[in-house]
Amino acid sequence: MPRSLYYIECMRITESDGPSARARGNQVSQRDARLVAAWLFAVAGMILIMIVLGGATRLTGSGLSIMEWAPLLGTLPPMSEGEWHRLFGMYQKIPQYDLVNRDFGLAGFKHIFWLEWMHRLWGRLIGLVFLIPLVWFWVTGRISGSLRAQLAILLLIGGLQAAAGWFMVASGFLPDTTSVSPYRLVIHLGLALLLYGAVVWFGLSVLRPKPITMGPHAVTSNGAVPLGVLARVTTAVVCLTILAGGFVAGLRAGLTYNTFPLMDGQLLPSSFADLQPFARNLTENVALVQFDHRLLATLTLLLAASTIVIGWSRPQPPEVRRGLLAIGLATIIQYGLGVATLLFVVPVGLATIHQAGAALLLTANLILNHALRPRPITKPYDQ
Repeated sequence: MPRSLYYIECMRITESDGPSARARGNQVSQRDARLVAAWLFAVAGMILIMIVLGGATRLTGSGLSIMEWAPLLGTLPPMSEGEWHRLFGMYQKIPQYDLVNRDFGLAGFKHIFWLEWMHRLWGRLIGLVFLIPLVWFWVTGRISGSLRAQLAILLLIGGLQAAAGWFMVASGFLPDTTSVSPYRLVIHLGLALLLYGAVVWFGLSVLRPKPITMGPHAVTSNGAVPLGVLARVTTAVVCLTILAGGFVAGLRAGLTYNTFPLMDGQLLPSSFADLQPFARNLTENVALVQFDHRLLATLTLLLAASTIVIGWSRPQPPEVRRGLLAIGLATIIQYGLGVATLLFVVPVGLATIHQAGAALLLTANLILNHALRPRPITKPYDQ
């Protein structure tokens, strides 16, 4: 009997033997995979809430209300009037109080304090929700060796993210400053998105383990590889748009040029190159920073539309079609939120939703990219 026929016959006999110990083991493994994936998606959801809370603290100026870096002791809020007055006294020493909130009494301070305290507490809770199950899954053998290494690296990045948060806040205590450095804000935002995206991706990979990777020039019958390239480009532009939005937020650039699509009657105001050297304008000039964000957002819209048109014109698996629909819906909503936030001069509620929409748009892109991973090429055992 040829080896190929022998192999097929063996597979047929094996499959007809009924539930074996190996099959039962696979069922347990699948149950563990669903459990691990649910945990990772729960952590991702908490990070998403953290991103929204971070946007709210920035928009309300609450981020500088806590002047101490106390990872453990800071878990508890002030427990006495004396402690409240001590913390308020520390806040009164920074420029933000003197230049912006000088009319604040203790009640006003408590209002911004609670939002920042919740933001930091939520970050601590994320750490616990990530670390405790990680140890349990690790000890009980429910995660593979490769995933262990990836999650351990994420744990380190999470610690770095916490340190970057304090590094950002500390920049708001410098003389003549009323807010944090835009550069440090973007670093903090970028790390948050990296963590969020990685956790979402790992959760998807646990549910659908990565298939055998095809060569870089492989072509499939459903055109998934070219579509995958376009989807990756779209995702890269989405990330750039979000980071550009970080500079818009850091410079409060959304409070000017509140018209669309033109910027006060011009495509690009003449002040776009006022700073020298020119490279500073990309991150420090309000006009150019806002223009860059608009340009990248529009490019995201066009790329997403192209991805959907090309993807929908060919036969695709159901998960790919769902990913295409998710990208289309998320892009349209996010673009509309961005325009509305600008036209209404950045109201806190709308701007916070816009920041959440950015994370959800990234999520949709990750889901599509994960579904578009190259499919393995099936070959006979022997020819």
